[in-house]
Amino acid sequence: MFDFLKRGLLKRKRKLNSFQIIILGFAGVILLGALILKLPVSVRGGNTPPFMDCLFTSVSAVCVTGLVVHDTASYWSAFGQTVIIILIQIGGMGVITVAASLAMAAGRKISLVQRSTMQEAIAAPKVGGIVRLTGFIIKITFAAELLGALVMAPVFCRDFGVRGIWKALFHSISAFCNAGFDLLGEKAAYSSLTAYAANPVINLTIMALIVGGGLGFLTWDDIRANRFRVRRYRMQSKVILCTTAVLLAVPAVYFFFFEFAGLPLGERILSSMFQSVTPRTAGFNTQDLTELSESGKFITIMLMLTGGSPGSTAGGMKITTISVLAATSLASFSRKEYAHFFGRRIGEEVIRNAAAIFLMYISLFCAGGIVISIYEELPILTALFETASAIGTVGLTLGITPKLGILSRLILMALMFFGRVGGLTLIYAALSGARKNVSMLPQEKITVG
Repeated sequence: MFDFLKRGLLKRKRKLNSFQIIILGFAGVILLGALILKLPVSVRGGNTPPFMDCLFTSVSAVCVTGLVVHDTASYWSAFGQTVIIILIQIGGMGVITVAASLAMAAGRKISLVQRSTMQEAIAAPKVGGIVRLTGFIIKITFAAELLGALVMAPVFCRDFGVRGIWKALFHSISAFCNAGFDLLGEKAAYSSLTAYAANPVINLTIMALIVGGGLGFLTWDDIRANRFRVRRYRMQSKVILCTTAVLLAVPAVYFFFFEFAGLPLGERILSSMFQSVTPRTAGFNTQDLTELSESGKFITIMLMLTGGSPGSTAGGMKITTISVLAATSLASFSRKEYAHFFGRRIGEEVIRNAAAIFLMYISLFCAGGIVISIYEELPILTALFETASAIGTVGLTLGITPKLGILSRLILMALMFFGRVGGLTLIYAALSGARKNVSMLPQEKITVG
């Protein structure tokens, strides 16, 4: 695969840059996945599924989202489910990372161009040590997924017999990759994990896998290297860990007191914690989301847009983007010259990128929601919930995805692709030939606020 990306994409008159390779890599895997899912063997009953349904499922799987137009357990065959989980694994680890892993396993040398592409794909700070980091990504991914499957297997085997082993492995991979696909809809379609709302083993394991995948591989590399010596962590790792803790605790308190007050205490605690974790691009649910109040839905939308960490299996704007904008705002309020974290100044380029990403996500999220709301004649909050889920690569839904028309599905697919690949990656790929402007125009003051 890596040789294909190298020879097929680079041997042209104008060489493709790393960002274009990443985009074409994701697009190629999505198309291949859709063509395989189109085969009659992929569907229960042996019928040929519509290509648009296959494409939507492939986009959702590779972009680790979880929005579906057919219940995964009852519609797709064992072969189709296997294809979906492979697509999820590739999308979660990253197409370039998987391709590099195969090349490394085959004993092939990784060129400087390939290392540069790998660096961009996993948001590494430098090219040096990128091969070692890729090996670490492979090890921690498979170790976490195997451990999660072993913990959940007894519960699923109790309920499904020997098929519980497959369900445990499928849900472990889906959770760590923040995908949200499930195989529990055989009795009640689109039921997700609602049957296990009071089960601490399933809840805590899925939550741990979601958070673990969403922290980012660079953060885990920091933890591996420095253990409990937090002061030695990169500034980015400290920001990610602190912000993650806040985004897990505060929403959980809200859901406990205002959304799930009617549940038994044990289930109430688990559901509140789970509902705080899952919008961070995971897509599983243990409670009926249509029963949430409008405030609860709005908070869930904000969490979905925020997403996980850079270089992780999660999508969204990323918590570092929100943290940088918050720090910049605090610096402005306190009339400081620059924003900072933990005694380290934030560069102007980082602030500009964060503002650009925020504007892109909010614009696309709102525009997509408005179009779907008008086209499908749906309440605007319902449509925005769906577009936030798509662009944040989450997969939570209020139950409208299978009923949407072609235009709405195309919008959701575009948002899912944008959310997984990343806004700056698309922009840098599109403007690869643009020259950097080093001249400066005259400055004039403009009043804001």
